[in-house]
Amino acid sequence: MKEFNTFEEKVNVSFADKGLLQLAFTHRSYVNENRQFTEHNERLEFLGDAVLELVVTEYLFDKFPDKAEGELTAVRAALVNTKSISKAAQDLGMNDYLLLSKGENKDTGRARQYILANTFEAFIGALHLDQGYVAAQKFIATSLFSKVDDIVEHKLWQDAKSKLQEEAQEHMSITPDYKSVSERGPDHNKVFTISVMFDDVEVAQGSGKSKQEAEQEAAQKALEVKGW
Repeated sequence: MKEFNTFEEKVNVSFADKGLLQLAFTHRSYVNENRQFTEHNERLEFLGDAVLELVVTEYLFDKFPDKAEGELTAVRAALVNTKSISKAAQDLGMNDYLLLSKGENKDTGRARQYILANTFEAFIGALHLDQGYVAAQKFIATSLFSKVDDIVEHKLWQDAKSKLQEEAQEHMSITPDYKSVSERGPDHNKVFTISVMFDDVEVAQGSGKSKQEAEQEAAQKALEVKGW
């Protein structure tokens, strides 16, 4: 079993309930292979997702008193999307502590990105249960808030779908179409893959924890492909 004390030192947190900390890193696949374990981190992820959204919402509300609701929502989405929080998890070294099945352990691609994002949220949920809202708030502030200025300065929050539609109409006089490629995972934790099409020709694919997130990623990739 992995020792989590080094991770606690890294994030300057000491859990009263060490079992809760371990649970935050326990993926469903690990439980399936190790029957002595009966719980995985998906319930903690559910809680952590809600705490993360509230903390980020409060922060953006206070930081940008002049921004309208729509722009605040877009900035929040850019800050807490899968790519952003999986990168935060990677930077914290969470990957070294994941409890995964042998099969999942071999996958270091897109699937690992989702696992890291889910673990980041599960850790927030565990921290909230163990030490309360303020501790979770401090952790989120330390690991995520430094990205906000870059998101706003470079307008990374802008709606990629809207921009792609504008560019496609200007350059090619067409409207992009989005088609579902696949849905994977259980109902409460699905991963959607969406294709963006120009006149029935696929330009790019995107994946996300919702169809909207997958469409945004597909649109962003299409902008990059087209150099727009």
